[in-house]
Amino acid sequence: MKNQPVVDFPPQDEVGPAMKGADCVVACLEREGVDVVFAYPGGASMELHQALTKTKKIRTILPRHEQGGGFMAHGYARATGKAGVCMATSGPGATNLVTCIADAYMDSIPLVAITGQVYQEFIGKSAFQETDFFGMTLPIVKHSFLVLDIKELPMIIKKAFMIATSGRPGPVVVDIPKDVQIQVFEPVFPGAVEIPGMAEDPHSTDAELEAVLRLIEGAKRPVFYTGGGILSANASDNLRRLAKLTGLPVASTLMGLGAIPPDDPQSLYWFGMHGTVAGNWAVCDSDLLICLGARFDDRITGTVSKFAPDAEIVHFDIDKSEHNKNKHAHHVLHCEIGYGIKRLCELIEAGPFEKPDLSDWFSTINKWKKDHPYPFNYKPSKYILPQDAITALYEETKGEAIISTGVGQHQMWAPQYYHFKEPRCFISSLGLGTMGFGLPAAIGAKVACPDRPVIDIDGDGSFLMNVQELATAKIEKIPVKILLLNNQHLGMVVQWEDRFYEGTRGHTILGDPENIGGPDNLDAVYPNFVEVAKGFGIKSRQVHKKEELKDAIREMMADPDEPFLLDVLVPYTEHVLPFIPQKATAKEILTE
Repeated sequence: MKNQPVVDFPPQDEVGPAMKGADCVVACLEREGVDVVFAYPGGASMELHQALTKTKKIRTILPRHEQGGGFMAHGYARATGKAGVCMATSGPGATNLVTCIADAYMDSIPLVAITGQVYQEFIGKSAFQETDFFGMTLPIVKHSFLVLDIKELPMIIKKAFMIATSGRPGPVVVDIPKDVQIQVFEPVFPGAVEIPGMAEDPHSTDAELEAVLRLIEGAKRPVFYTGGGILSANASDNLRRLAKLTGLPVASTLMGLGAIPPDDPQSLYWFGMHGTVAGNWAVCDSDLLICLGARFDDRITGTVSKFAPDAEIVHFDIDKSEHNKNKHAHHVLHCEIGYGIKRLCELIEAGPFEKPDLSDWFSTINKWKKDHPYPFNYKPSKYILPQDAITALYEETKGEAIISTGVGQHQMWAPQYYHFKEPRCFISSLGLGTMGFGLPAAIGAKVACPDRPVIDIDGDGSFLMNVQELATAKIEKIPVKILLLNNQHLGMVVQWEDRFYEGTRGHTILGDPENIGGPDNLDAVYPNFVEVAKGFGIKSRQVHKKEELKDAIREMMADPDEPFLLDVLVPYTEHVLPFIPQKATAKEILTE
């Protein structure tokens, strides 16, 4: 008897027992493999929380602010690649998630935000804690759902996760009125769903990819420009393989850090406003620029017309809307980047492919690296400088920690002095640039990766915006570490004031303007973060002397089971260098 052909039948629908809509939501989350939800309750979502108390498969973590919960979900997603899940009540609870949703949208992070809504009969009537969250979030999501028919609930939850994680990842909102949550029905859990307009991931043809290889063969000054799409596609290994097969230098955005090790001879590490001189100049002078999973944003390009002006540009992107949006590309490839890179490697290995001679190009690049070394040189000081603190942290952790940051100068110093050798180790708000991101994102990443050290490198201004999440870290026993670079100022804005506004302080001093605290004036440092941490039950220490820094970092890292805040007093006069002023070009980079 001949073997019968194997037939792949689609997964079958399954009818569940009678349950409330809220219980159905939890059952759907379990089916999607969700193991943690970051959720803050309220009147319109308490049924969902009652349902979460019954599950044995999902941990519910209570943040102290909905924004904190949203950024925890973001950190979890960035560390794992899975969809992070957050939940809030209607009205202000939901609106407190808007910034998190916008952040995930800008950085293409898979996020499912579930919100309670008022009873359907009150929608549109300005009821207590009612907002049109569906309409409000449309510009910053891949999709928003308002569940009006309980029978559609299982299908909608499944679609939400599919949309959030497929193609170019992003956030999805599911808004559920309270009457849908309490209604009882027999759910039909779909085995599979079809979403109109959602096609399979696009793949470039071999002919298109071979044309790119011919361009590489003929190039004299080629560069790979890589972004967060590499990490989303889990394509780091194949990127490294492609780099070796072609011999091209690789410049990364901050979103793509870790895809290729910074100490690789072909690595230009990261480029852009505060990136390496060699990376910026190599991209600017390239004759062939191959963009892999990035979007030509303004922090990379500066003045667009002068960005890589002599380069023939190839742009791989899974999202058609990014093609020619910011920068004209001579060759656009609508392609899932993981497939594109892997297939390029296979075509090279199958041959014929003539690896270009880039000896002259690398001679130029290596001279730039020597003249402007990475990490960037900075003038020593009698004070602890932010660069000193991050370097000491890198040495103590051997570069093996997951690092989150807030937003500001410390956010740029972190990847300058902490070298990221693997993907998903640098977690930061990059497209939206949201202060207050660091601590909750670190908590989410630590929940996702409990066996790895997770450290929030933060500034005092950014840290204060979600300082309440110290309570979450303590009560939920999430042992994140906080390296707080405390300069008593909004450092990045101060830097711009120094450079472009003759040092005029436009409300950028966080302490007392008449008695500025700092390493030379300890009594005026405000607030006292050691006491703040103690109030939350968190171990802490303040340090301002260079000779005490390494010991303090060792103390912070000593107990892997306890959160710890290390308050490092640093001067506010330090500037992040290199620095390309806004709308300037790579050739106008400031190095002093």
